[in-house]
Amino acid sequence: MPAVPDAHLKCMSTHHLEGLDQLISIDELSDYLGVPVKTIYDWRLMGHGPCAIRVGRHLKYAIPDVREWLATQRESAPGRAASGGVTNG
Repeated sequence: MPAVPDAHLKCMSTHHLEGLDQLISIDELSDYLGVPVKTIYDWRLMGHGPCAIRVGRHLKYAIPDVREWLATQRESAPGRAASGGVTNG
């Protein structure tokens, strides 16, 4: 998957209050990662994916948590799986 600049995360239409981490919805995370929402739910059931914040019935994701999780997904070298990588299945 090609790298997407952090600016994409910063431009998402969410509320941002001074001193609080910006939150994105599961739909926004799905769009950003280019995976179906169901995949994110499946990752959650398997204990993978970025940590979420439950707000009532909704799942929200803090951008610093998404960045941290993405860093664990980076290959250690081209063609080498990341140590924290999510496997298919």
